[in-house]
Amino acid sequence: QVQLVESGGDLVQAGGSLRLSCGVSGSILSINTMGWYRQAPGKQRELVADVTRSGWTNYADSVKGRFTISRDNAKNTVYLQMNSLKPEDTAVYYCNALIVTIRVPVGMPYWGKGTLVTVSS
Repeated sequence: QVQLVESGGDLVQAGGSLRLSCGVSGSILSINTMGWYRQAPGKQRELVADVTRSGWTNYADSVKGRFTISRDNAKNTVYLQMNSLKPEDTAVYYCNALIVTIRVPVGMPYWGKGTLVTVSS
C-alpha cells in the first residue's frame, strides 16, 4: 500500500519561513512528478509547485521567487521551502505524486492527507 505523509505545517508570522516534507512509502517501482497543492478555506485546490524526476520545476505565479520545491529521489521525499510567507498562503498543503507500481505500471496519482500552514499578519 502506498502512503504519502506530509509534515512541517505550522503557525508562522508573515515574513517567516517553513519547510514542508512529504515522504512516500510502500511497494513502489518509481515516482514520476511530485508536487505540492494547497486549498484555502472556501477555495479550490490549486497547484503550488511540482518537480519532475529529472528536476524540472514548475511554480504558481503567486509563489515564484518565494517558494522552492526540491526532491530526494533516494529517499522518495519531496520538500517545499517557503520563504516570505504571506497571510494569503494560509491553507492546507497537500503532497501529490505520480507513482508507478506493479499493479498500475502506467502510474497513478496519490495524495497525502495534508498539513496545515497558517500565516498570521
